[in-house]
Amino acid sequence: MNVYTFVMMGISSLWFLSEVMINILTRSKKAEAKSHDQHSVSVLWIVIMLSIAGGVVNAFHYSQFGLVSYCSGMALMVIGITIRFLAIFSLKTYFNANVSIHYDHRLKTDGMYRLVRHPSYTGSLLTFLGLGVSLGNWVSLLIIFMPVLCVFLYRINLEEKVLKQNFKQVYLDYQKRTKRLIPFIY
Repeated sequence: MNVYTFVMMGISSLWFLSEVMINILTRSKKAEAKSHDQHSVSVLWIVIMLSIAGGVVNAFHYSQFGLVSYCSGMALMVIGITIRFLAIFSLKTYFNANVSIHYDHRLKTDGMYRLVRHPSYTGSLLTFLGLGVSLGNWVSLLIIFMPVLCVFLYRINLEEKVLKQNFKQVYLDYQKRTKRLIPFIY
């Protein structure tokens, strides 16, 4: 195993373990919140596992890029992980692995949430993009990123529907002044 593989495996392992812990520790309990998840967490995990497996298998057979793509991908992963954790920590107890609204839920509109409505997903998507880039070919990038993007967009739509139901006009006004994932763009 060369140093590049070791670094990628280390970052990927820490990322994976942290996501498992987030998923376990932040699921809302029935006494705290009303769940609207519709099994999106399960679908998300299945798509993620299949996409990563497919991308990695493809990369072993068809690596095309070199050190620049590897380093760029690793940098995107670290930036993405950082953005995700900052978003999660800024929500504190209102962050949930499943789509749910706490009974005392407050809409977060400051910090990163002033620019985008879903910075946690932005961070995750940057991480998946970085993983795909670091693997060294376009096919692996597409295998990893596109299915994950699709399932995240499904989950964002579900989440926004719940937020509109709960916060009504306040959320509609928030939507008008912010973007979903990319500041000033989308």
